[in-house]
Amino acid sequence: MADIRRIEDVSVLDELIETAKDRPVWFFKHSLTCPISAGAWSDFRRFAADQDGDGAVYALIEVQTARPVSNALAERLGVRHQSPQAILLREARVAWHASHYDIDLNALRSA
Repeated sequence: MADIRRIEDVSVLDELIETAKDRPVWFFKHSLTCPISAGAWSDFRRFAADQDGDGAVYALIEVQTARPVSNALAERLGVRHQSPQAILLREARVAWHASHYDIDLNALRSA
């Protein structure tokens, strides 16, 4: 099962963006109070579990507890903040992103 890192510090976010130069990095922005986000988070966890050994990094940003990290991600990547939101970086650039009901197991696998 792939490990999903909880990101609570902007410096760690910057390290992961740098890591994305060499390997895929997935971010999931999660709202702790939104039922849509709960469903998307469940799919993201199942997706990450199925990808064990693929070399990708998986990261979680809980919007309510890590607002500065969430804002920094939107600013650095140029992707408007939403939650839930899934973002895939390849070669340190946004390769794919989706939000709300567009985040499901099939969409994640296709990305």
